[in-house]
Amino acid sequence: MVNGLAASRFNPRHWARQVLLLATLALSGCATHYVDSNTKEVPVADYKKPVNAKPVQLLFEFQTRGAINTRATDFLKAQVSDQVKTSGLFSAVDDKPVAGGALLSVTLNNVPLTDDLFTKGFVTGLTFGLAGSTVSDGYVCTVKYVDAGHADPIVKMARHAIHTTMGASGAPPNAIKADSVTAAINVMTRQIVSQVLNDLAQDPAFP
Repeated sequence: MVNGLAASRFNPRHWARQVLLLATLALSGCATHYVDSNTKEVPVADYKKPVNAKPVQLLFEFQTRGAINTRATDFLKAQVSDQVKTSGLFSAVDDKPVAGGALLSVTLNNVPLTDDLFTKGFVTGLTFGLAGSTVSDGYVCTVKYVDAGHADPIVKMARHAIHTTMGASGAPPNAIKADSVTAAINVMTRQIVSQVLNDLAQDPAFP
């Protein structure tokens, strides 16, 4: 079943609704979480490193359907910060303004992909798990980099997804099973952030 501790630590509004739904469908069987395999992690070694790395101020925000989700932001902030720090793209990373005024904002927006979430779960419950269903959550990561040397920001975007199966539904195609919803979120975040950082590094306008 969904790990209760994990659900309490990471609780975007959509996930909270899903966890509540699953709790009411105890007879339908366990929920299993999968990270979509179409978006892969880009190794740091593949990033094009700047000749003269500059310090940068990092701003991170997790959103649910475009609205800030403070609890999820707090949950993932350290992970994203560590990933940016170890990317080798900047000489220093801080959450306060830095010399030169360079700013990197990373936004991760949770956008549900599956319609009629409650209807799907209700059907699964009525059949006591014999009819499975799959709920998919989409994620859009947007990174914006600005500094004093450029009038316009450099903007990069990447997409990802997490799939949750209920009842007798088998594993979705092109997906890798995660140990828990927390593990799925951590892996998804690492992979999607690596994509936007790599795209930023490859941009000719990046210092």
